[in-house]
Amino acid sequence: MEASRAFRCPLPPSTGRRVFGWLAWLALLYGCATPAGALEAVSLQLNFTHQFQFAGYYAAIEQGYYREAGLAVTLVEGSGVPPAEAAVLAGQAEYGVGNSTLLLSRLAGKPVVVLAVVFQHSPSVLLMRQQGGAPDVRKLVGAPVMIGSVGDVALASDEVSLFLGKMGVAPQQMRHLPPSYRIKDLIDGTVEAIAAYSTNEPDYLDRAGFPYYQFTPRSAGIDFYGDNLFTSEQELRRHPERVKAFRAASLRGWQYAMGHREEMARVIHAKYSQRHDRAHLLYEAQQMELLLQPILVELGYMNPQRWQHIADTYAAMGVLPPNATDSRAYQGFLYHPVPGTDLGWLYLSLGVAGSLLAVSAAFHFNNLARERRRSEETIRQGELRFRTMFEQAPMGIALIDTVSGQFLDINPRYLAISGRTLEHMKRSSWMEISHPDDVAGEKEQVAQLLARRMQGFRHAKRIVRPDGGVVWVDASVTAIATARHGGPHHLCMLEDVTDKRQTEALIWQQANFDTLTQLPNRRMFHERLRLALAQGRRDTSRVAILFIDLDHFKEVNDTLGHHQGDILLIEAARRIRVGVRETDTVARLGGDEFTVILSDLDDLQQVDRIARQILDGLLAPFLLGQEQAFVSASIGITLYPDDAGNIEDLLKHADQAMYVSKGAGRNRYSYFTPAMQVAAVKRMRLGADLRTALREQQMQLYYQPIFELHGGKLAKAEALLRWQHPQRGIVCPPDFLALAESSGLIVEIGDWVLCTAAAQLRRWRAQGQAIGLPGLQLCLNQSPLELQREVEAPGTWLRQLMALDVPPSAIVLDMREDVLFPSGTGLAPRLQHLRAAGLQIALDDFGSGQASLTQLQQCGIDYLKLDGVLVRKLAPGASELALCEAIVTMAHKLGLQVIAEGVETPEQRARLLEIGCDFAQGDWFSPPLAIDAFDALLRAQQPWHP
Repeated sequence: MEASRAFRCPLPPSTGRRVFGWLAWLALLYGCATPAGALEAVSLQLNFTHQFQFAGYYAAIEQGYYREAGLAVTLVEGSGVPPAEAAVLAGQAEYGVGNSTLLLSRLAGKPVVVLAVVFQHSPSVLLMRQQGGAPDVRKLVGAPVMIGSVGDVALASDEVSLFLGKMGVAPQQMRHLPPSYRIKDLIDGTVEAIAAYSTNEPDYLDRAGFPYYQFTPRSAGIDFYGDNLFTSEQELRRHPERVKAFRAASLRGWQYAMGHREEMARVIHAKYSQRHDRAHLLYEAQQMELLLQPILVELGYMNPQRWQHIADTYAAMGVLPPNATDSRAYQGFLYHPVPGTDLGWLYLSLGVAGSLLAVSAAFHFNNLARERRRSEETIRQGELRFRTMFEQAPMGIALIDTVSGQFLDINPRYLAISGRTLEHMKRSSWMEISHPDDVAGEKEQVAQLLARRMQGFRHAKRIVRPDGGVVWVDASVTAIATARHGGPHHLCMLEDVTDKRQTEALIWQQANFDTLTQLPNRRMFHERLRLALAQGRRDTSRVAILFIDLDHFKEVNDTLGHHQGDILLIEAARRIRVGVRETDTVARLGGDEFTVILSDLDDLQQVDRIARQILDGLLAPFLLGQEQAFVSASIGITLYPDDAGNIEDLLKHADQAMYVSKGAGRNRYSYFTPAMQVAAVKRMRLGADLRTALREQQMQLYYQPIFELHGGKLAKAEALLRWQHPQRGIVCPPDFLALAESSGLIVEIGDWVLCTAAAQLRRWRAQGQAIGLPGLQLCLNQSPLELQREVEAPGTWLRQLMALDVPPSAIVLDMREDVLFPSGTGLAPRLQHLRAAGLQIALDDFGSGQASLTQLQQCGIDYLKLDGVLVRKLAPGASELALCEAIVTMAHKLGLQVIAEGVETPEQRARLLEIGCDFAQGDWFSPPLAIDAFDALLRAQQPWHP
């Protein structure tokens, strides 16, 4: 009772029912005398920017509750910097919204008066980056944080700072940065923890897929009010009726807002702020339901004993001196809207009218009986109301004997969560229905409750249903005293969060694991690599990182479709896992890129063995429906600490080593060497220069003549690309085509080659009419990406030739074996429309790969081009001569013609002529020529005679 009186604001004494009636009559006359539309202008200073956190005040404006109270209310946005109380005390605003530090201000002598509590539980939480291992706030010692300033009492003494202090982390032990109110600072690692609202920042962190820990001060027994509506003593003294009207209209607004959340979200987004989208506003509303508890607690209700608890908490944490919690120190802090009844007039009247007591006794006792019945009915209605709230509450509520753990009273929602009947529950204790792994921890906290070291606690636990099902709940336990059941007891409130837990687990799974292969993704790979390197530093051991890229996967994916490509990736992931140890990590970075972390290495032979096992495992055919595909892998290997000491450099080195494996012919592994770094820098600079080469006209075409071996006639020319680099001089295709393909520039370069060469061919064919060479053909080399573009957009080449007035029969497309027969799937059938239109196809470098003559027949090849390596080894009795003769013979039987490349001596020309080769090119006939030189060759063209 003392605490209750201490917090009430003193108001003018009443003189009984007659006086109240007289005042009401005066108020009515005053209301009638007020001109219509003459509203009193007041302002409400918010403590943050517009959002659902202040929905009740928007509702009071939009629904006209303030207007009905005779008020014109202006809402003033806050900046998040304390704050509202300064504006109210300075007279800049009549009302404000503040947190529980208002109590500190009152104890410091500032005349603030709390009108109503909006949040029964403060939304303040601590959000901390996940660092691996168990969540522990002690990891913040020495870390940068944004939770207020050590020198600012209002900020340093809020719930988050008090919570950290109670957990053993003093403000001086952390590096405090000024609050920016940006979650980006937490995500990018500027800080390790921030003070936040449970209604706000967690939504954006969840959307970003950022892993974090959330700590609530309530878990340490720090349970403060939040978003308190307050004013100044001056406003209350000068305008008591306005204060009363403003408070009542505001609470009406809150009642409406919490019952019409969708509508208020639309209103806020449309009229007040688009800083947050509607989904976030509704997220706020959902979280606020747990903080306002509108079903269990009347809106605006404030308990003097709760404020006493807040004061005691401040004192226990050293923010206040012990004597400051004396209730007389903050007399008048809490506003009481209904003045107390002073019955002094009654005793005076009884003294004066004592002689009439006997006459009026019967009437008096009759009134007392009526009042008693009215009181009993009020109590009965109150009990019925609270019982209805108890029975209909959306969360489980149970009254429990703290010593025995027996259930004394349980609402239906608690029974539904536990999956048991009322009779069963009353025969049980909370220990019997809890998961065995959770009982010990909860027992320790209940023991703290019994010892009165805490008033309550919150925790997550599991309830085991009779059918064996497990339900995750968030439990809030509060010690209470009940006259009906004796004591000690506690009230347990449960919220079923099983779906939320499952959703969080799914989100965590999706954030850390690849959805296709179920391997760790890039995020989890980096975390595990960080841990592996940390262990390597402790144990002075090596760690190996393998970068794995599947060879020819893109061709399989593009040919058979993404579904079959996904099946191949799943099987490839399985084979890679089989090839490593159980303690190793296999991850998929994306596309066809995989990585492996090998830790605890005894010697490097383990790395060689594992890399070879992976390569061998991938060589077997992949069965994809009715098709089968063949892929290999290129692996780059880097070692810690030999090659680098940090993650970024190690990954870069492994990637460079992988590209060396690809360039060396694929299906192999390579260790990183410093020379690779130099080559990588050179490639990077060359790639940058390549982007400007076409625009600055640095590309040139040379043309190498191709002659008929029988008759010596100039029949064709192969267009050869050269890059006239301004610093490096002539750069040949092998040095830059891989860069062009990886950057996608190859298609643009290929279009330029086709258009430039075809236009030149048209002029040469016109000249050829005069010298008897009207049928000159042009051979053009094509990359896989150019072929893929033609597959995806058929007719591109034909349209370009048509625009240049060059017949398709004048063009021979030179294709590499790996282009026409990737992974055994065969893209050649896709080129039939080109052959049907007249284009011819030559298989380049034949004899150096694994293509069979059967595949040639199936794919519709017109020419085979003998690899220059074979041609250079032609000699009487040499196996290369026998091989070339067999190729020519079988090619002719299949209706194909043969072009020999790299002919450098008359002896090679003679051998080719003997075995029946059709065409030849090489330096013995003519090196690649510039346009002017080729023009001269045409003008001087005479049939070449063997």
